[in-house]
Amino acid sequence: MALIVQKFGGTSVGTLERIRAVAQRVKQTVERGDAVVVVVSAMSGETNRLVKLAQDLVREPSGREHDVLVASGEQVSVALVAMALQEAGCPARSFLAGQIPIRTDSVHSRARILDVGVDELRAALARGEVPVVAGFQGVDSDGNITTLGRGGSDTTGVAIAAALKADVCEIFTDVDGIYTTDPNIVAAAQKIPRISYEEMLELASLGAKVLQTRSVEFGMKYGVPIHVRSSFDDREGSWVVQEDEAMEQVVVRAVTYERNDARITLMSVPDQPGVAARVFNALSEAEIVVDMIVQNASRDRDMTDLTFTVPKSNTTEALRITELVSSQLGSKAVKADRAISKVSVVGVGMRTHSGVAAKMFSTLSEAGINIQMIATSEIKISVVIDEAYTELAVRLLHTAFGLDGPVAN
Repeated sequence: MALIVQKFGGTSVGTLERIRAVAQRVKQTVERGDAVVVVVSAMSGETNRLVKLAQDLVREPSGREHDVLVASGEQVSVALVAMALQEAGCPARSFLAGQIPIRTDSVHSRARILDVGVDELRAALARGEVPVVAGFQGVDSDGNITTLGRGGSDTTGVAIAAALKADVCEIFTDVDGIYTTDPNIVAAAQKIPRISYEEMLELASLGAKVLQTRSVEFGMKYGVPIHVRSSFDDREGSWVVQEDEAMEQVVVRAVTYERNDARITLMSVPDQPGVAARVFNALSEAEIVVDMIVQNASRDRDMTDLTFTVPKSNTTEALRITELVSSQLGSKAVKADRAISKVSVVGVGMRTHSGVAAKMFSTLSEAGINIQMIATSEIKISVVIDEAYTELAVRLLHTAFGLDGPVAN
């Protein structure tokens, strides 16, 4: 008998008909002899509806009340899924995060899980019940409801699987796996049968929407196999697992892109120790995540330009902070560009193969696509380009790295 955590996204529980289908899928797994814990998101569109209610009511909802509001979407889902299971003849019991509990820090809207209690879940399983757990939410040390950010139910599912030492965490969604790129852009995109945690972590952080970054971190840290598959059929999906030797033979595993970044440049700041620290300490105190950073070589009078990217949603606040620091440093000007995108190639095979950067840069150059910024790691190369060229760049790189054909395991 296996212990399986099955997480169902908002599309999977978007209607009563789909909730009944989820109940049948869970029941089939139980009848096969496996123990199952279910994690569910809010019904499709519900979180957006709740967020809009708050925004229509007040300009800036407090973090605490915002989380109380949006967490209610999962409360509806767990109750409905538990009811559907009971109606199908499968004993079930719903749990909110505070009832388990799933303990988090106190950073509202993007809390991090600190600990997951398992006693209540194990007791329910021992009674022959299917625990149905609300994803996306937690509770801090003061008993306040917190939420984990968009896609947080993935993290809930993998964290529970890790705490229970489950055999696998199945992520059921509206796609049937992880692809070499966005199939909406490249018709020849291929499903990847097996991908390493490291590769998936890079893809998730670089714009791929299949899994939340924190869920992959939990999987990698605790060795939880993650199976991404479709809610609407029984086909094998994509497995996120430990890296093996065969994976290193594939130089580039996937191409991804991110349109939700903006670029900020401080013009002519002093090229001296402590300048970058002042800029990025101020952004850090405002909890603004900085991604790519480039500092130009010194120019006349020991001055330089400092450029970095931030999430587009944080551009206004990042500009305000940067302009304040800039005035203190005597910078010439601060510029922002929201019309950019980040395109990346990812693959563990880059560690042992050369020429990836050269092929990427020459492919873009031949198409007349200018590279504005570059960032690398052992297994990824990212470039910032004009947003208008995003889809063209993705298609060209997908072809250049031989991803249009069948994918090796």
